[in-house]
Order: sequence, then structure tokens, then C-alpha cells
Amino acid sequence: MIDNDTKLLSRLTAILTQLQTKRLLTATELAGKYAVSVRTIYRDIRALEQSGVPILTEEGKGYTLMEGYRVPPVMFTENEANALITAEQLILKNKDASFVRNYTEAVSKIKAVLRHNVKDKTELLSERTMFSQNVNRERNSNNLSELQAALTNFYVTKIEYRNEANKASSRLIEPFALLSTQENWLLVAWCRMRKEFRFFRLDRIAKLQVLGDKFAPHNMTLQEYFDKYH
Repeated sequence: MIDNDTKLLSRLTAILTQLQTKRLLTATELAGKYAVSVRTIYRDIRALEQSGVPILTEEGKGYTLMEGYRVPPVMFTENEANALITAEQLILKNKDASFVRNYTEAVSKIKAVLRHNVKDKTELLSERTMFSQNVNRERNSNNLSELQAALTNFYVTKIEYRNEANKASSRLIEPFALLSTQENWLLVAWCRMRKEFRFFRLDRIAKLQVLGDKFAPHNMTLQEYFDKYH
């Protein structure tokens, strides 16, 4: 009985942390994560509500915490949160399972203090960032943070770009995804001049300006992009 109570308390604490970490969680998602039934998750959510945790149900979407329920001890800027997410994606490539597990748990606690609007953006960035094993650790671009913000806020961006032949051009682009290859950071973006998705090497962007104009989000995942265009 004591063991069951300990498991319940541990699960309730973990669910609360998850609710603080992610914008929305479904009962099915939680049940799969903690290897219990959906009915058990319903009871857990009810127990948390009865203890005073303000959990809101968004019909057909899942559970979320009332905005402002917890005053975070640390407030991250959007760029700082983006840097954490980028670091997390790099760490997930590490081959040591225990190291990855410990880092993931640490980042979950960090995410728990993010405001809802920042969580939404960091989740989008996490979905739109891809890494391969990096052989060359040198990075000669200073535009990554600005591009991350443009990507998650859907800001049209103006770049001065030099292609492989060193020919310069000015482009208006709609940032979609960031890829780290063995050699360089690559930006996937809709190019308004070419009227198609193009790859841009970050080290070839001579000048970058994030504009105030917003573009309509490209509603597809990174995998759907690759399936459609490659």
C-alpha cells in the first residue's frame, strides 16, 4: 500500500511537471508515458484538481494549466529559451543513454518555468530543427538566434545572400526550418523571389533583417516538408 501511494505521489508530481512543461497534454499521451490506463489518468487529474491545482480542459485538445498559476523563479527571454531547445536537440544525439535521460529531465524542469506563449514557440522550434552528427565544430554565423525568433514568430525576413558562385542577391524569405549538417547550418525558407522553398547556408548570409511583417504559417511538419519536396 505504501508502495502504491509512493507511485501515485510520484506520478502526480510528474504529471504536474509535465503540465508546467508543455502547453497541452492529452490523457492518452500521459497514460502512454507513465504506463497506466487512461482511466487512471482521469483519476490523477481529478486528484490534482481536488488539491487545488487549476487544470483546464480544452475540449478535444487536452489538459493545460491556468496561465499564471505558478510564478516562476526565473524568467527566460525567448532567445534564451530557444538556445536551450537547440542545446537539447544536440544533446539528444549523444550516444550515452543515461546522459541523455538526465539532461532531458533537467530541461523538462527548465521548460516548466516558461510562460505559455514561449512554450508554444519552443515546441515549434524543437519540431523544426534537425541535426546530424557534426564533424566540423566551427560555426561562422551570427544569425541563428534572430532566425529562430523569425521562425517561431512568423516574421518575414530580408537577407543579403551570396550563392556558391559568390553572386549577391537580396531576398525576402519566410523561415521554415533550421538544419545542422556536418558542415554548416542550413535554413529552409520560402523565397518570395523564387516562389519556392530554398536552402540557405547561414555562413553565406551577409546581412539579415527581421521585418515587422508576418507571414501565414506553413502548416506542415518538417517530415511532411521532406516527403513533399524531396
